[in-house]
Amino acid sequence: MSEEKKKCGLYMRVSTEDQAREGFSLPEQRERLEAFCKFKDYEIVDYYEDAGISAKTGNHRPEFERLKNDIKAKKINTIVALKLDRITRSIYDWENLMTFLDENGAYLDCVNDEINTTSANGKMISRLLMSVSQNEIERTSERTKIGLAGAIKSGHIPHIAPLGYKHEDKKLVIDYSTKDIVVRIFDLYYNGYSYQKISNLFNDEKVLGKENWRDSTIVNILENEIYKGDFVHGKRTKHPTYYENVVEPIVSKEMWEDCQVQKKKNSRSYKRTLTYLYLQKLKCPKCGRILGGKATTKKNGNTYFYYYCNDCKIEFKEKVINDYFSQFIDELTEYDSVVNQFFLPMIKQKFDEPKEQLEKEIKEQKNKLERIKKAYINGVFELKEYNEEKKIVEKSISELESKLDTTDCVEELRFTPKDILLKRDIDFINKIKLDKEYQERTKTWKDYTRQEQAELIMKYVDDIELELISNDISVKQINFRESICKPCQELFDNGYIDTTKPAIFGNVLGNIRFSNYLPEKEVSEIIMRLKQYYDVSYTEATYYVDKQVFYFNFVEDNSAIVRVFPLKDYYKLDPDNKMEIYEFGIIYIREEDKFQMQEIDTAFDYIPDETNDSVLYMKELKPISVGVKPVKFCEEDTE
Repeated sequence: MSEEKKKCGLYMRVSTEDQAREGFSLPEQRERLEAFCKFKDYEIVDYYEDAGISAKTGNHRPEFERLKNDIKAKKINTIVALKLDRITRSIYDWENLMTFLDENGAYLDCVNDEINTTSANGKMISRLLMSVSQNEIERTSERTKIGLAGAIKSGHIPHIAPLGYKHEDKKLVIDYSTKDIVVRIFDLYYNGYSYQKISNLFNDEKVLGKENWRDSTIVNILENEIYKGDFVHGKRTKHPTYYENVVEPIVSKEMWEDCQVQKKKNSRSYKRTLTYLYLQKLKCPKCGRILGGKATTKKNGNTYFYYYCNDCKIEFKEKVINDYFSQFIDELTEYDSVVNQFFLPMIKQKFDEPKEQLEKEIKEQKNKLERIKKAYINGVFELKEYNEEKKIVEKSISELESKLDTTDCVEELRFTPKDILLKRDIDFINKIKLDKEYQERTKTWKDYTRQEQAELIMKYVDDIELELISNDISVKQINFRESICKPCQELFDNGYIDTTKPAIFGNVLGNIRFSNYLPEKEVSEIIMRLKQYYDVSYTEATYYVDKQVFYFNFVEDNSAIVRVFPLKDYYKLDPDNKMEIYEFGIIYIREEDKFQMQEIDTAFDYIPDETNDSVLYMKELKPISVGVKPVKFCEEDTE
């Protein structure tokens, strides 16, 4: 066999990572292989070069396939390569190649590894070296995956930034100039719009200056986990990796999941006709899967809603959850009113669109506009292209500046945490003293549509934990959304928002509005501001810690307690509840006390201003005898 003339095909390959390595470029491989063949007196028939292709299993190498076809056609009988790993790094592929060479009477020679397959010994050595090579690539792959996982978890997403995001310091962050477009897509789809209808709408409105929105674009956005803060690496592979909470989300996980549920049952003409209050909020107490919903409509026209788990054969009425919610649903709606009127305007920019971020984004967009102008001057753009690009950027700047104006509006009104507490006190008194007017102006839970109820639950509730007692389902715990509830808890801890608590007054059990400690000066200011509307009174009570009972000199003359609060910061003074008594202040109002202003609307639309000598803002220009602050403002921004 050694006397047979070797007709060689020189095989050269570089992967992208090889191209920077010394000695692995294609010209260098070619030079060394030609010298080797000259030394061995091999006849070079052809050259085969695969550039930028890895030797992993499954990668298509067109030149290597051409080489194999030439072996089958008996044009060549020997493959000459620089190293074994230029051919393959997989033992499986190597064994297949060995079989192929045997079947076609061909051989392999490697320059650096001193391998040839003309003998059993050479084949054994080649197998050992191949094992080492495969181990090396697997270890490199493991190190790469670990490094990549760490980068993804810290927000370094190895992809082009999708709509609504941009890369900043190598991290994926929200792009406030396009974020609202993504939010709108999810809202439209959730409310029954099809992919095609959304894309048609965007084309009609020329969103982002484009008229080529496609339904496939809308589908890709709705299916992208990045918008709920998660990322899937290797989505199209057999073994994708899921990373949770790696970037700031643009939509809630609930909204994202709801859209996926709707997508599965959607036809293009689908319209949401039934609203499930707790969709995506309930998990099976047995297997932990998200429960499905169904409904039945009786002959009387009433619809009854159920939640179920097919796997565990669990089903129960929505009324089970409703009954649990009824304990505090009115308080939740009042809480939502305060959040919308005061709290959201105070924290909106802090959580959603920080003023600093908006100013930075405006600056970036203006710089982009300058770059476009320079590009046009330098002949990069035609006039039509320049005008189109200019229009898109100018629209983005206009929208960002509008959001910035809203931020400034909120700051000019100068609402304080004390205003929240004051408004809550006034609402409580209004409910007692102006009950008819209060009921006319105040929307309670029973006045909400099912859609509005579902939206309120989605806004505040993360999930509802269920438990199975015997064969009955009951609510174990409701977990509220941290993004709103945590800051409100901080307000409560600092004394600026109240909560309702059960309490014993002597021998009478009842509920009180309770707030935490505030310094005496701040309490006095709130009382004096309340007195502009109602002649509220003040008294004090002793609370016996061991008996958990209030004792105070309070005449039963149909007076009503407005709010109770500690006179000292007992959380700090007595963290272990070792003191025997606490002293509390009580704000109350008597039966004969009436609203002291001429206009009843003032009681609901304004709050007394601490300066008592100016009006910062009024819905209608009409004189008011004392200084007030409005409680309704910038209404489009408080929804």
